[in-house]
Order: sequence, then C-alpha cells, then structure tokens
Amino acid sequence: MQSTKPAILCTGPVDESIINSPGYTDADIDVIPFTTISMELPESTQRQIKDILPRKTVVVFTSSNAVRSVAAYMKEKPAGWTIFCIGNTTFSLAKEYFGEENIKDTASTASKLAEKIIPVINAAEVIFFCGNLRRSELPDALREKGIAVKEVIVYKTSLAPVSINKKYDAVIFFSPSAAESFFSKNSVPRHTALFVMGETTALSIKKFSTNPIITGDEPDKNKLISQAIRFVRDDQA
Repeated sequence: MQSTKPAILCTGPVDESIINSPGYTDADIDVIPFTTISMELPESTQRQIKDILPRKTVVVFTSSNAVRSVAAYMKEKPAGWTIFCIGNTTFSLAKEYFGEENIKDTASTASKLAEKIIPVINAAEVIFFCGNLRRSELPDALREKGIAVKEVIVYKTSLAPVSINKKYDAVIFFSPSAAESFFSKNSVPRHTALFVMGETTALSIKKFSTNPIITGDEPDKNKLISQAIRFVRDDQA
C-alpha cells in the first residue's frame, strides 16, 4: 500500500538512527547523498597538517569534514591554536577534538564568521582548513582587510548526481555542491518546498529553481529535518 505520509528527500548523509527515531515518523524520509567525500590526502598535505599542529596560530573551520580530516593526524590537542568555526556540528566536533578552551568564536555562516575574525585578531596569517569546493566569502573578506589566508585542502568533494523519479513534498540540501549535483539531473514540481542549511546554498538553488526556499533556523541537520517535517505535515493537514 502506498504511504499517505508526506515524502522528504535528504540530498546529503544523515545518521540512519536519527531518521528511524520516533520523532521522525510523521514523514517518509529518503536519504540519497548527491556528493561523495574523500579524506585521502597526499603526503605533502599530511606533512603540512603535522607542521601546523604544534604552532601558535589562528585556525578556521567552516566544515565538519575539515575538522575530522585534521583531527585524524593529531596526537594531542593543539594548545597553541586560536580557533574560529561555524556553529553546531562543526563547533561540537572542534570542541571534542581540539578543546573548547581553544575556540575563540563561532558564527552561523562563513561571512558572519569573517566579521568576527577581522576585528579581534592581530595575526599576520590565518590557516583555513577547507575542502576543494570551498566557498570564497570568508577568505575574500579576510584578504580584503589585509589578512593573509593560507588555505589547506583537507578533503575532496565530488558530485554524485542521480536521476530521481519519485515526487517529493520537500527536498533538503546541506551544501551548494549537493544542490548543483541534484539539479544537474533533476527538477522539482512547483509544490515542492526546498530546505537549506544556509544562505550560500539558497543562492545556489536560485540558479536552478524558482520554488520556495526555506532556510533553517540553525545550521544543524537534525533541526532542519524536523523543520521540514513540521512544514509538510502542517501543509497537508
């Protein structure tokens, strides 16, 4: 029998135990990642990370993948780091691996994080651990203020587009690259609501669709899914 529950698609990885928890039973949720992540690094990058770990420096993370990748080469918490990072998942991982005492500040977006970095640091250089498809807002903003940014690519994102035949009441995007990958092979009905983690993903989607875009209240996957469930449930009530 076909389900009468609203259907939601997550275009990025989500913990299956969360999807199957009681709080998510009001919708049928499919998880189909439209990107793949690789953390296999060349020896030159591995040496670079190991060289930075003991240094006294300012470090920036805008991705939980970057935190995980760097932490894999760490033997002890870097006592000399002053860390700025995106909030929620990235912050939680940075706190776990590097220590909350080393985290100077957080923000909900890369642009807002740059605004917090600029007035308070006096370092000549900032280390930005990022992926190969990183957005330019943060490094551009810092460089415009005369702050040198050393970018260290610590993971690689590849697009993994899939053709989808099912019609969804909502589609959730966690990154601009997932949006680009999804819309390279798919379109959505006009009634489908599009949920995004942040402003940069919303801007990316606007290139492909005129459907309503709802930005999450916080950059948190679980809360964004819950918000989408409430929306489609109430919309069909």
